[in-house]
Amino acid sequence: MPTTLPIADPIVPESQDDLADLIRQAHDTTTPVYPIGGGTALDFGLPPKQPGWGISTAGINRLIDYPSRDMTITVEAGMTMAELAATLAAERQRLPIDVPHADVATLGGVVATNYNGPRRYGSGTVRDYVIGISGVDGRGVAFKGGGRVVKNVAGYDFCKLLTGSLGTLAVITQLTLKVRPLPESTALLACGFAHLTEAETALASLITSKTTPSAIELLVGPAWDDAGDIPGGEKTVARLVVGLEGTSPEVRWMLDQLASEWQALGVTSTLRIEGEQAPVVWQELIDFGATDDTALTVKLAVRPSRVCELIGVLQQVDPQVSIQAHAGSGVLIAKFAALSAADANNAMIKQIHPAAIAAGGSAIVWSANSPDDLTRLAVWGPVRDETLVMQSVKKQFDPRGVLNPGRFVYS
Repeated sequence: MPTTLPIADPIVPESQDDLADLIRQAHDTTTPVYPIGGGTALDFGLPPKQPGWGISTAGINRLIDYPSRDMTITVEAGMTMAELAATLAAERQRLPIDVPHADVATLGGVVATNYNGPRRYGSGTVRDYVIGISGVDGRGVAFKGGGRVVKNVAGYDFCKLLTGSLGTLAVITQLTLKVRPLPESTALLACGFAHLTEAETALASLITSKTTPSAIELLVGPAWDDAGDIPGGEKTVARLVVGLEGTSPEVRWMLDQLASEWQALGVTSTLRIEGEQAPVVWQELIDFGATDDTALTVKLAVRPSRVCELIGVLQQVDPQVSIQAHAGSGVLIAKFAALSAADANNAMIKQIHPAAIAAGGSAIVWSANSPDDLTRLAVWGPVRDETLVMQSVKKQFDPRGVLNPGRFVYS
């Protein structure tokens, strides 16, 4: 259930200068500002409580420069991911970052939330592609970092600093990205397992596989029982889907090779997903991360070797939990359909956060249908040493705390 921001209708500036003027006014009057991209991730983080201004980046959405031979592109942050993809596809290129609702999700919002989908394993994260960035800080001061060439090392690394900052340091206005060629062919190979231990063995075998997967997805729970394009049966407790991309001969060879490797492990049945069906299944994998009316959605990042262990912990919280694990990267998205707010707080604080930390990672609440009832500890976990550093950076960029107050880990 999307969060309702405590604002009137969003203001839509048409340029970075207009945006800077608005934020200067907000700074001078200590008025909270809530940056809005496509509005697809408003549930992420703590719910805002202070009335203020919503500022939409929808009007800051132009293509600035696209020297396709250099494999870079510069666009304003309000451009949607779908429009960016269409622009790049005309030159047989892409930004290999998968997001739900690409027709409304904006590039600036994706960078601000550091959202990454199934192709993270083979292609990296969104922060790996940002080589130049412009924004307006909490004083209304415009700044930029990086540049339009891949080997630019001048200045501070604002690109990485702002990625994942949830709009609390600055409102991103423009981005320069490095891009990649579109693959000639894409396919997936899938199989099902009756026991999670079998899935863990198959995952471990991918470390020494002769193939080079683009995505390694482990799917568990009732949400995947209705996914008719992904194999399973009455005794299936986990499904493994591996994405493969490259030239047509490369993909055909990898399908044969991986099927042979799985057969050697005792996997008796595999499904090749090719041709027109491949984009359909890719989209199913991408869309699972979308926020919806699920009672609680949690995102965890742990060591890849601990993924199956964490699935067991999540199933202890709720045997009916549905999980998508980007298993090669150690990222899990877990959807709990029927937890009360009290149960969600208890589960996050007493089970999920401790298990994630013990597995070398962390957990956050991605969305909840009763966000106002969740505590800061439940949403973000215990305060760590790095939180103090983040608070110091926040004061430099936003001394009066007007940008997205109350939403992030240091709030």
